[in-house]
Amino acid sequence: QVQLVESGGGSVQAGGSLKLSCAVSGYVASAYCMAWFRQVPGEERVGVATIKGGHSKTYYTDSVKGRFTISQDNPRKTLYLQMNGLKPEDTGMYYCALGPLRSNFCYTGAQLYDYWGQGTQVTVSS
Repeated sequence: QVQLVESGGGSVQAGGSLKLSCAVSGYVASAYCMAWFRQVPGEERVGVATIKGGHSKTYYTDSVKGRFTISQDNPRKTLYLQMNGLKPEDTGMYYCALGPLRSNFCYTGAQLYDYWGQGTQVTVSS
């Protein structure tokens, strides 16, 4: 059973930076995707960045391009999200997720991911 544990959330002012981490434990298949999702109360989880497991192939939603960087520590599979230039609209609960690689691209649909962390809150004030 795969377990994901996020950390690194907090409160910052607009323009600030945070780095989220997601520790991975348990058996993980060789072909997999990992992603970061953001959720605000009353809304669905929205994928902000994905990475093909063990590779450098990444995807970012338009709203975070150039500001966020997703990366992975391959030996440990730890997932990171470096968030720079934070904006109030980045506020939300951030979840890391893991799922099988179904093609050569990791999509952001929440239904494609089988394992989820408990989330870490990011609050950006103006």
